[in-house]
Amino acid sequence: MAETVIHGVQIPFVPVNGAEDLKRQFPIELPERPLFKSVFQNELDRLRFSKHAQERLDARRIHLDQSDLSHLQHAVARAEEKGAQASLVLLPAHHHSGGRDVAFIVSVKNRMVVTAIDGERLRENVFTNIDSAVIVA
Repeated sequence: MAETVIHGVQIPFVPVNGAEDLKRQFPIELPERPLFKSVFQNELDRLRFSKHAQERLDARRIHLDQSDLSHLQHAVARAEEKGAQASLVLLPAHHHSGGRDVAFIVSVKNRMVVTAIDGERLRENVFTNIDSAVIVA
């Protein structure tokens, strides 16, 4: 039995119309799939919100748009560069889509937002167990 090889693949049968027609077709191009390593790294770099933080956002009607998240992500990256472990990130009203000051306590090491505080409660609080503060300019 003669071997039929099409685009470097051994075919155990000969198509009804013969193999020559298949050899003239362009090879199938598969879409490029992201490498596991890059997908995994993106997940590690992504800022996450704890259940408590999400509840605070919902209860205080704090809505974050993509720009807010980008500012927050950048602030956490800056804190990480300085070696911070737990940081207060202040998103002033002029940078926040909601038009009011919002602060976040973030576990920099875990890239996890622990809680969120809006402007009204911001002035009444003392923040403990943080080693840095980042004010988004």
